[in-house]
Amino acid sequence: MKKEGESVGIFPKQVDNNFHGYRIAAIALFLVTLFTLVRSCIHIVAPDGGASSIAGINTSVEGGSNIVSMFAFWGLAQLLMGFVYLIAFFRYRSLIPFMYILILVEYSGRVLIGLMKPLTVAGTPPGAIGNYIMIPLAAVMLILSLKKSNKSVH
Repeated sequence: MKKEGESVGIFPKQVDNNFHGYRIAAIALFLVTLFTLVRSCIHIVAPDGGASSIAGINTSVEGGSNIVSMFAFWGLAQLLMGFVYLIAFFRYRSLIPFMYILILVEYSGRVLIGLMKPLTVAGTPPGAIGNYIMIPLAAVMLILSLKKSNKSVH
């Protein structure tokens, strides 16, 4: 039997609804999930996909409609990831540490891609700031989700 503070594992031997990490990690995943779902719907539903109104990208240029379409496609990808997080939270909580790995890869990848292929924007988009918040948050929550707590979340 594992004691409090011991590691639980990223890939559980059995995928079930038992989460042995710290409760704050599960709650934070739920909040990230809500944020992901709302953000994805904005990218899909907003007339400009949030490209101009939120990110400050000039969509009035030639091909601007392609930028709007790409934001909507990106929103669909975010929506699917949000559903994966939602399913993990409600049905397969033993996968919560793995969800944090996915979040770390996504947000770290955004930063790296942004460095390789920077956007020209009117100001700093909220997503750019969010990347630098989500990376350390996900890293801390990953650690807390891997450490065994006496108060398991079922």
